[in-house]
Amino acid sequence: VEFLYCDLASMKSIRQFVQRFRAKNCPLHVLVNNAGVMLVPERKTEDGFEEHFGLNYLGHFLLTNLLLDKLKQSGTHSHNARIITVSSATHYVGELHLDDLQSRCSYSPHGAYAQSKLALVLFTYRLQHLLTANGSHVTANVVDPGVVNTELYKHVFWVIKVVKWMTAWLFFKTPEEGASTSIYAAVSPEMEGAGGCYLYNETRTKSADIAYDEELQRRLWTESCKMVGISDESSRVP
Repeated sequence: VEFLYCDLASMKSIRQFVQRFRAKNCPLHVLVNNAGVMLVPERKTEDGFEEHFGLNYLGHFLLTNLLLDKLKQSGTHSHNARIITVSSATHYVGELHLDDLQSRCSYSPHGAYAQSKLALVLFTYRLQHLLTANGSHVTANVVDPGVVNTELYKHVFWVIKVVKWMTAWLFFKTPEEGASTSIYAAVSPEMEGAGGCYLYNETRTKSADIAYDEELQRRLWTESCKMVGISDESSRVP
């Protein structure tokens, strides 16, 4: 195991991380996009993005795009490289405001978090469409880990913290249990060659209806490219 530092809330840090990784000249068979914050008070990343959208979504969007060529080089017909992105059941109640992705008009921690998780599902489906269109040996899937007992809940209201402390052993998954579906997506033979799936408890299931809106997927992708400063090569793909 080797550690390379990467701050997903910093576009500069992400680019530096990718440079360091490339310098090692290693193949890349699995990328798990797992970092996140939840219900943080209104604040911005160093690049000026609302923190939920900037860290949970844009950070992973940029990281994945900068590593795509390495993933494509590493995947083969019999062993596809795999991209696994961790979303949340919260995406079912999320709304994507393309005219206000930074939640500047009216900030709600719950709304901003849900939007970032919906964006991850839309991103995964569009990414898989582009990978398929290019004939790449790479698959992209999105995972709902369930309710997991981690520090992600440190910004919730104190009453919720007390309830969590009292009931976590009964209702919450352990971190190991929460990781199981991501691991399944990353290494399971059953997932070889399968992309564009929403997985919960190691089972393919249906995501929110809005996530299948291909026009919304395209518009979010194009806007995301502008925000992180990369070219939108998907414009040539229907």
